[in-house]
Amino acid sequence: MTKSNSKKGISRIDSNSTHGWFVRGYRNGKTYSKLFSDSKWGGRDKAYKAAEAHRDQLVEHLKTIPAEPKTRRMIQSNSRNSSGILGVCRTAKKSANGKVNECYSVSWRPVPGVQKCTSFSIRKYGEQGAFERAVAHRKKMLKEIQANRKRAQRQSKPPRRKPQP
Repeated sequence: MTKSNSKKGISRIDSNSTHGWFVRGYRNGKTYSKLFSDSKWGGRDKAYKAAEAHRDQLVEHLKTIPAEPKTRRMIQSNSRNSSGILGVCRTAKKSANGKVNECYSVSWRPVPGVQKCTSFSIRKYGEQGAFERAVAHRKKMLKEIQANRKRAQRQSKPPRRKPQP
């Protein structure tokens, strides 16, 4: 382990009657941890050496555990939302000539780390029409995201073998 990472995954606990080194590692959302108590290991330095050895073993063990694919959460509600539909909000955009245009803005994330948005003019479609178009567009985009996710899941699974007679 490099000098800059010599204490990575190891932290000191000195609280009430607990004194020792705490080792932690993470994989697939699960925490692997162990405390190396000063009194059990014969002092602070010996406990640290044991914690360091355990951490090195834990790092190697965690490398052998295959990473699970990240799953995306589909959020259905948010307390800060005022339109009633997540990803749809009423807003105003200022054009290049300085005119303010009221609209309903729609946003969605087709893939992690990428955000897309579009808007529907209230002047062009009316209050209700712009809102309905924004909601319909959001639902359409979410259906596409879910379809792409299902397609990716099917492609990542190995094909089932038929039993040989």
